[in-house]
Amino acid sequence: MITTELSNVGNILHNQREFFQTGKTKDVNFRIEQLKSLKQTIIEHEKSIVEALQADLHKPEVEAYITEISVVKEIDYTIKHLQNWSKPKKAAVSWDFFSYSAKIYPEPLGVVLIIGPWNYPFQLIISPLIGAIAAGNCAIIKPSEIASHTSHIITEIIAKHFDPAYIAVVEGGVEASQKLLAEKFDHIFFTGGTAVGKIIMTAAAKYLTPVTLELGGKSPCIVDTDVNLEHTIRRITWGKFINAGQTCVAPDYLLVNKKIKKDLIDGLEKNLKEFYGDNPINSPDYARIISEKHFDRLVSFLKDGKVIIGGKTEPSERYIAPTVIDDVSLEDSVMQEEIFGPILPIIEYTDIAEAIALINSRPKPLALYLFSQDKNLQKQVLQETSSGGVCINDTVMQVGVSSLPFGGVGDSGIGNYHGKASFDTFSHKKSVLQNSFWLDLKWRYAPYKGKLPFIKKLLG
Repeated sequence: MITTELSNVGNILHNQREFFQTGKTKDVNFRIEQLKSLKQTIIEHEKSIVEALQADLHKPEVEAYITEISVVKEIDYTIKHLQNWSKPKKAAVSWDFFSYSAKIYPEPLGVVLIIGPWNYPFQLIISPLIGAIAAGNCAIIKPSEIASHTSHIITEIIAKHFDPAYIAVVEGGVEASQKLLAEKFDHIFFTGGTAVGKIIMTAAAKYLTPVTLELGGKSPCIVDTDVNLEHTIRRITWGKFINAGQTCVAPDYLLVNKKIKKDLIDGLEKNLKEFYGDNPINSPDYARIISEKHFDRLVSFLKDGKVIIGGKTEPSERYIAPTVIDDVSLEDSVMQEEIFGPILPIIEYTDIAEAIALINSRPKPLALYLFSQDKNLQKQVLQETSSGGVCINDTVMQVGVSSLPFGGVGDSGIGNYHGKASFDTFSHKKSVLQNSFWLDLKWRYAPYKGKLPFIKKLLG
């Protein structure tokens, strides 16, 4: 295992600034080569990455591939479009600037810091790194120490394939984060909880460092009557219980039309048995809670409402069965914070206005899900709610579309990334205006006497 000593953080940062000043990262061909190297590195170490994810989260190999290893698709997408993204773009000028031309040049920010979470500990480090490389930056990566096995494999493969003066990994806990945040970066990208996001933003303010905060929140899932109920239930079951519910965009709670509530609950029970068997603790396809601390927090939620499916726990394995609870109060603890685990509260409504009002009474979520074929209802929900993103008639899949910017709003985050949005996040758009020498009208120069009527007419 290769570990970066905390005492070396200042030296790493200094070396990266020197490397950036060489201008090498501004070469688009260099960036493409680095992205290809990153892709090849992931492919070569796929087995070790999967093993690390299984050690940290008991993550099934299929889930590890779908939600973590498949980040190579975003590398391919970025390579395909990078030449175009990097080109200066013409900007329009008004007629009174007829002798001028304007362009917008995307340029790298410099040295960026990427701090990752533990729930998708590989993908949520590599995905923003793709954008940082594509935009021409140097990067320091801080994986989550809670997913320690994945943190170690990231450190190992990055150190093996990249010069630390270009990309470096710093491992460790709170002390490592504090040491990094005491330094000046050109951008900080953080994925995690809102409380830590506020700490990141406070530290960044000292240097006026721009931040991207990918946070979370209680993502609601509305289920209307006008649906294919079988497909709806299957998609909700998958989106909620993949990675044992430890997904920032997982449906956090269901808002279900009263008319179909019983059928939906029956369908959830049936689907959970199909997915994970009669006893999910024995299923090879069901993950575990990341730590004892997170396990204890989730178990406390089981006291709220009425458990109608699941509810079994096994502390020695950090196992919580896929659980559905009914009769919850909005004041219950399970409805006061993001669940981030395999517990799904159900709240019924009779009119869509009730569901919308409930959503709008809470902080803006990272995702909002709506199951309905009613076009008018879809339009109403889209117009009357605010969220980082919306997925209609499915769950979680919006994250996999590289052409869609991904990010939160309000308490659920600042800024976005994926695909072109990642390139833009790690770039500065430099405006360049150029005049010619073939004409030089004197209306703007002193002396001004007698010129005001003409200027008002010209600029009015």
